[in-house]
Amino acid sequence: MAQSSNGTNNFKVVLLGEGCVGKTSILLRYIEDKFNEKHLSTLQATFLNKKLNINGKRINLSIWDTAGQERFHALGPIYYRNSNGAILVYDITDQYSFVKVKNWVKELKKMLGSDIVLAIAGNKIDLDHERAVSLEEATQYAEQVGAKHYHTSAKINEGVEELFLNLTRDMLERYESKKQTEVTRSSRVLVVDDEAPPPSSCCSSFMGA
Repeated sequence: MAQSSNGTNNFKVVLLGEGCVGKTSILLRYIEDKFNEKHLSTLQATFLNKKLNINGKRINLSIWDTAGQERFHALGPIYYRNSNGAILVYDITDQYSFVKVKNWVKELKKMLGSDIVLAIAGNKIDLDHERAVSLEEATQYAEQVGAKHYHTSAKINEGVEELFLNLTRDMLERYESKKQTEVTRSSRVLVVDDEAPPPSSCCSSFMGA
């Protein structure tokens, strides 16, 4: 995260998940409020910007949409490097896409540690009658890995705004908490002056009779 000279907080967010789970649709719904019935595969990666104002703080999101096809998997680290947040998307009608989310979580934690804020999105809830991943299973897993779970549908515009807004709030909170910790740590540093004189000692003298 970098803060611009004008005080804007810049956060990088990466969208990860298998092909056809709806990553691009979620992003386009959020940025442009559009939905395309035809699936358009993302090749390599693209990114879009979104400006927000939360509690008087200016925020710029750079949201990276990555390709989900297996042949592009090796390029993942190039795109999620230095990310502040990640949205891991799975299709609620596809159990395999949920398994792949678990793989992404392991990879992100290995590469970026605990600094990255994770959100897991079960997409296509408009197809709930075809659900293959139970809500209980998904939410329990999210809790185990320190992520928040969301239900979304780019098609009917359900949960998308909430997903990005809450993730942004969590990233801001994580950043400010980390900054405060650093300030507190630096304020505890004790400066010792080697040239300072030793403490004075008091001596008593006794006179004989």
